[in-house]
Amino acid sequence: MSDAEKPRRERRAPAGAAVLQKDVTLAIQAAVFTELAKHGYGRLSIEAVARRAGVGKTAIYRRWSSKLQMVVEVVSAAAVKVMPVPDTGTLSGDIRELLDAGAQAMRHPLASQIVPDLLAEAARNPDIAETLESTLRETQQGISAVMIANAVERGDLPPDTDVELALDMVFGPLYWRVAVTRSPVSEDYLDDLAEGATAALIGAHAPEERSAG
Repeated sequence: MSDAEKPRRERRAPAGAAVLQKDVTLAIQAAVFTELAKHGYGRLSIEAVARRAGVGKTAIYRRWSSKLQMVVEVVSAAAVKVMPVPDTGTLSGDIRELLDAGAQAMRHPLASQIVPDLLAEAARNPDIAETLESTLRETQQGISAVMIANAVERGDLPPDTDVELALDMVFGPLYWRVAVTRSPVSEDYLDDLAEGATAALIGAHAPEERSAG
């Protein structure tokens, strides 16, 4: 071997541990959702996810340090993908678009099983509750914050609008209908809910404005 060949070999891209292959990550994510839907969080294991994904456990531990971190990050990443920040030009239009995305996500067969199960686990396990609260709600609040900021800039809402309250007004009824009562969600229902949530957000500040006048 010549000296000229040695540097080339030394510069060769690292294998295995240093490279996280995208197709492996996607396979693991799909396996996490399937295992959660079939067995729930309590009976889910790293071993089962690895078997279903066709990878070794080390491939999972290179990406996440624990079962909880794996589940929360995978679920959160999926939530971000299906919940785009709406920008229709009106508050009611933004809320309606957000509700439509939320309804589609929650009506998915996997989500309809996974979300209630994770919430039930959170009620029993403070660590799960804290992690879900900080991660999932932070994601939703980020979307809601942009929507409210756009509405404030347009003059639809005052600057002191409570982002967390807005989030509850928009998604609370939808979650109750889809995950708790499991009632059908029609386009008319989403239209009415968007109209009601818009009126509630605007009306929450109306008394102050009237008294100020």
